[in-house]
Amino acid sequence: MALRLSPLTLLITSSYTAKRKLRLQTSATKAKAMATKTTTTTTDSSFSSKIIDSHLHVWASPEQAANEFPYFPGNEPTLPGTVDFLFECMKEAGVDGALIVQPINHKFDHSLVTSVLKKYPSKFVGCLLANPAEDGSGIQQLENLILKDGYRAVRFNPYLWPSSQKMTNDVGKALFAKAGELGAPVGFMCMQGLNMHISEIEELCLEFPSTTVLLDHVAFCKPPITDAEKETFSLLLKLSRFPQVYVKFSALFRVTRRPYPYEDTSDLLSEVVSSYGANRVMWGSDFPYVVPECGYKGGKEAVVHLAGKANLPSSDVEWIVGRTVMQLFPGSWKT
Repeated sequence: MALRLSPLTLLITSSYTAKRKLRLQTSATKAKAMATKTTTTTTDSSFSSKIIDSHLHVWASPEQAANEFPYFPGNEPTLPGTVDFLFECMKEAGVDGALIVQPINHKFDHSLVTSVLKKYPSKFVGCLLANPAEDGSGIQQLENLILKDGYRAVRFNPYLWPSSQKMTNDVGKALFAKAGELGAPVGFMCMQGLNMHISEIEELCLEFPSTTVLLDHVAFCKPPITDAEKETFSLLLKLSRFPQVYVKFSALFRVTRRPYPYEDTSDLLSEVVSSYGANRVMWGSDFPYVVPECGYKGGKEAVVHLAGKANLPSSDVEWIVGRTVMQLFPGSWKT
């Protein structure tokens, strides 16, 4: 029997569609203006390597959730995030592939993302969500998802750890060590601030130097204004002393204080590249959250514009928009 959408779902979808149309019109106008103003000569057509999105999510449609891939209770999405919608956005933006990060909407049920990875193996690589359950069951789940289902990265969400426990507890270290043993980078989501988790990240890097680290969304560092923000951003730059650490210049709408194209983040990009090198920095959209903000295509165009504003050479831009993430996951995104 066909699923009938509730009035609330229809209202959300209708409201989202109208909002998206307005945002896309606005970002398109700004994109044309910034293309005229920018001094860089870098364009999509000048890239010799593929354009790969290092950070996005997909989740089930309401119909899929009702019949096959349920949402985790209380984490039902408020905007569309299907793989079909993603393909539409990627085609428009000229993006060749992506790293799919397991969304909180399905929590530790990876069946939806696994189905996408198996259906489109040349387009997507999977990043699983680590389960830090105290009984250690998440360690075997991590191993199974990597060895049996082909996931190639792991996400640590510190806010999923049991209350008062840190990512450096016995389970956290076992998960981190196992990821390194299996060649899977670990991404950290420091949504409440890098300063809250820096000691844990440093301890894990020191104890397990063979595990690659990804800092999602510039470690949620905003362009620093206050002394506290400057200190936190300094901590991010100092993490570059660990050669295993990489930075995702992603979800810029989450860290900016300015409207699209988020020009206050160009200095962030310049300093991060100066500290880490462009070959340890990668662009990510944070689809589908980026769509109502500036459109998927707008999100990709912003990073090229910001690189131009920061006077980065085209070779650095190539690393940021694709080569870095392709280097981390060799053999992926083949035609």
